[in-house]
Amino acid sequence: MTDHDTPKIALVTGASRGLGAAMAEQLAATHHVVAVGRTTGALEELDDRIQAKGGNATLAPMDITNLDAMAQLCRSIHDRWGKLDLWVHAAIHAAPLTPAPFMDAKDWERSVATNVTATGQLIPFLAPLLGEAGQAVFFDDPRGGEPFFGAYGATKSAQIALARSWAAETQRTGPRVHILAPAPMPTATRGRFHPGEDRSVLAQPMDEATRLIGLMRGA
Repeated sequence: MTDHDTPKIALVTGASRGLGAAMAEQLAATHHVVAVGRTTGALEELDDRIQAKGGNATLAPMDITNLDAMAQLCRSIHDRWGKLDLWVHAAIHAAPLTPAPFMDAKDWERSVATNVTATGQLIPFLAPLLGEAGQAVFFDDPRGGEPFFGAYGATKSAQIALARSWAAETQRTGPRVHILAPAPMPTATRGRFHPGEDRSVLAQPMDEATRLIGLMRGA
């Protein structure tokens, strides 16, 4: 298979719902999307929407904290396509808001495992597939350090710190690492953090995905 015949491949981790699903759906217009998420039904609904628009996706229902499963997925991407053009990392564990002294141990462990450890494991797996020409996308969140955001804020901040280091290291060599700031959206995660909020004034995920993809391509 020649380079001309090989499609652009985008891996979206956290593609079941919210911004991750919107990014996967929008990217399917120009990429074959490998959609990773824990909820099989939501991934199948995403696939239906992608196919309705003439796109194609490979569904990978798995938890990114499962190191063996993610390693096998990366090997499968290598064996099938030999490369990865884009990685969009939208997977997150949003622990319930709580004062720091009352954080649940299991929520803390899950936050660290999903938001920090899995990211640190995936970067070494995916960097060789991305090579010099690929791109990786992370989503910043300014709420680290705010009251009651201890588990989520600390681990999300750690994830972004890791992404910033990788971005600085690859400025001249690639892959290009983007850290983008989404506008507030009416997602399930935000609903847990801001119950009772007027969701009608928030940006829609599909619109925000279009905007963020434009920023990524214009960078």
